[in-house]
Amino acid sequence: MIEWSEQHRQIRGFVRKFVEAEVAPRREAIEFGDEPPYDVLRKMMQTFGVGDMAKAQFEKDLAREKAGEVKEKRTGRREKFSQGAADAMAMRIIPIIELSRYSPGMVTALGVSMGLTANAIMKRGTIAQKERFVPELLTLEKVGAWAITEPGSGSDAFGSMKSTAKRDGDGYVLNGSKTFITNGPWADTIVFICKLDEGNPPAERQILSFVLDGDTPGLTKSKPLRKMGLHASPTGELFLEDVKVGKDRLIGETEGGSRQGAKSTFTSERTGVAAMALGIVERCLELSLDYARTRVQFGRPIGEFQLIQLKLAEMQVAKSNIENLVFRLIEMEGWGLSMDIAEASACKLYCARAAMNVALEAVQLFGGNGYMAEYQVEQLCRDAKVLQIYGGTDEIQISQIARSLLGPN
Repeated sequence: MIEWSEQHRQIRGFVRKFVEAEVAPRREAIEFGDEPPYDVLRKMMQTFGVGDMAKAQFEKDLAREKAGEVKEKRTGRREKFSQGAADAMAMRIIPIIELSRYSPGMVTALGVSMGLTANAIMKRGTIAQKERFVPELLTLEKVGAWAITEPGSGSDAFGSMKSTAKRDGDGYVLNGSKTFITNGPWADTIVFICKLDEGNPPAERQILSFVLDGDTPGLTKSKPLRKMGLHASPTGELFLEDVKVGKDRLIGETEGGSRQGAKSTFTSERTGVAAMALGIVERCLELSLDYARTRVQFGRPIGEFQLIQLKLAEMQVAKSNIENLVFRLIEMEGWGLSMDIAEASACKLYCARAAMNVALEAVQLFGGNGYMAEYQVEQLCRDAKVLQIYGGTDEIQISQIARSLLGPN
């Protein structure tokens, strides 16, 4: 794939009109006030049938699972390119791009609920668990949170994890705390990741995942944390004190396997950064071009100065490169392929850095105005920074890429 099809352009146009009509006017309230983003996200999903399509596909897959049909796992590319699969991927990516032009935080809030939380249950949950928890996450009737990060663990999520589950008859008792949890303050459904405490050393403990209701006794949710960017994505802390759950809350109702399941979510999260970065870069370039044409200094538009032209040219280069990575993701989906962890890391590393660099240059181009909150480049710059942190820091991506290049010792 080398360009957007006419159908893709039309869809982007429809989504952009919605974002400009429904999101842009509420940007102040969502970004600088305390208005949660979920109502406008639900309206967007209803307008474009996003939730209904996701729910329909889920029900179709679940019916096959109930019938005993094993979904064949692909080990190589399809013999024939599937335009339907590619278009489905494009349909998932386009709303991310368009929302990220105004509110990357809303993308994060939606992605963690519909993506990370729902997928954690869909990948390893029992049929009963899928039926019970997934549909309302896919339509955003319920807000989901994926809780892995702890106060003492960041990049070393598993090694430093202290949250525990202890067997208690046929169930478990959960204890621990989580921080930086997207949707945490408003979460109705929480995937809580912890270690099974059998008295053995922490490094040897199994990783388990549980599904909890937001109002579970013993579970406390903090108010939204104040942070540098992504104000449209409520982030909070979770505290569990002797929370008792039955085995039906253990994802898959079997112990083991949660470590690999959690790791697999990082790959999809990292490739998703490309679409967010594209939206941020497109908007920064658009705003910068308009400002360069209309801002007059020393008697002429600043766009006539070569150093300003250099900034604009480099923004365009970044936009083209990120867009080509997005096209690659769509093309790979059509062939039934996906990036491995190293390529996903490389994708995230480049796109996150490019978005941050473009946003910083946009602020510089705007000068003093760029430092003011009323100009959108200020918000996009703050929002872009988190792309270099969550889903694995730049340093973690570099380590992952290097290990892949060097191979086994």
